Amino acid sequence: MSEGLTYLSTAKLLRIEKALKSVSDVEGDFVEFGVALGGSAILIADQCPSHQLSRQFHGFDVFDMIPEPMSEKDDDKSKSRYETIKSGASHGINGHQYYGYRDDLLADVEHSFARHGLTVGEDGIFLYKGLFEDSWPDVKVDRLAFAHVDCDWYEPVAYCLQAIATHLSPGGVIVIDDYHDYGGCRTAVDEFLLENPDYTFEDGANPILRLKA
Repeated sequence: MSEGLTYLSTAKLLRIEKALKSVSDVEGDFVEFGVALGGSAILIADQCPSHQLSRQFHGFDVFDMIPEPMSEKDDDKSKSRYETIKSGASHGINGHQYYGYRDDLLADVEHSFARHGLTVGEDGIFLYKGLFEDSWPDVKVDRLAFAHVDCDWYEPVAYCLQAIATHLSPGGVIVIDDYHDYGGCRTAVDEFLLENPDYTFEDGANPILRLKA
């Protein structure tokens, strides 16, 4: 997106679009864990009405400073990245302020949705502020067809995978953003796949986990 609303590469965005098309006939809503500036969330939410099935979009984020990687399974790269963010030295896209330092990130993201013709709180589009383990249990979701997991560290990725798996329809997909970027994310995904052999693994810039139909 030319507005600088996402850190995702063009290759990752194209894979998300392809994954969305692949679940056109799969029952369930779309979710994203790790909304950040909202770029990929807008892309995903915009696809909900384009499918024949009635869908909603649910986006989750702390909309604040990213939580610290706390697991011993998080690598040094993850911990170093967090220290850079915490110190205030992280740079935003196109020279703008890093999103985690903004005073009201949620409001900024809602305005970005609106600029793209999407109204948060209407049209089946919902955003939730807080830690995933606090916000997810209160959301009414029956089935999921698509999930984008972009939350960096071991513990949130592991939590999200388990939460999604209890709702994912056969043929549904989970797109993992940070598998090749942070060791904790990779470990969480690898452990999930070992425990859940009904998923296929499609490697790439952002790997896709697909529940066998």
